[in-house]
Amino acid sequence: MFCLSIQLCTTITIDELAPGLKTILSFVAPDQKSGKVEVQYFHENAGISTSIGLAAKPLVNFSGVAGNNTVALGTDISFDTSTGDFTKYNVGLSISTADLIASFALNNKFDTLSASYMHTVSPLTNTAVGAELTHSFSSNENTLTIGTQHALDPLTSVKARVNNYGIASALIQHAWRPKSLVTISGEVDTKAIEKSAKVGIALALKP
Repeated sequence: MFCLSIQLCTTITIDELAPGLKTILSFVAPDQKSGKVEVQYFHENAGISTSIGLAAKPLVNFSGVAGNNTVALGTDISFDTSTGDFTKYNVGLSISTADLIASFALNNKFDTLSASYMHTVSPLTNTAVGAELTHSFSSNENTLTIGTQHALDPLTSVKARVNNYGIASALIQHAWRPKSLVTISGEVDTKAIEKSAKVGIALALKP
């Protein structure tokens, strides 16, 4: 049996209704419930984004970040008006210097604590190494992921990562025209290679 599924993603952006203000209308055809309106406001040291779904009882999302070139604090909150429940609330802190980024976050309704670190080894080739440690309070499980990235040339880059459960993934991404990318990715469970290999390809086109 062969199944073909086609989706059309449409985005309309209105810039500068006021200084720093942007409005975005997006929807995915044929999903009639996918439409949403998003309003973004950016200031020198802060940014706010609010979106609401185009449905009778929509999902409302708010995200914001404030800081400077060194330290930033942000939050992401979603509220489902159909149930009256918060479906998401996350907070995060990041610290950046010229060659490293460290971040700490509470996600999944504060059930998951994560800490990550990325160090730039070579700015000329965009080579970097990083690691992330995540702890789940509900399951008391820890996940350690290490990864790296490298630019083969100005238009092509590769990334790879592996975690302590033996899940390894890699991708190669090429900008074949300005703002248009083709990505080939793969993932495998190193403990069951013959059963779990996955390969994917993605194409992003921008006018």
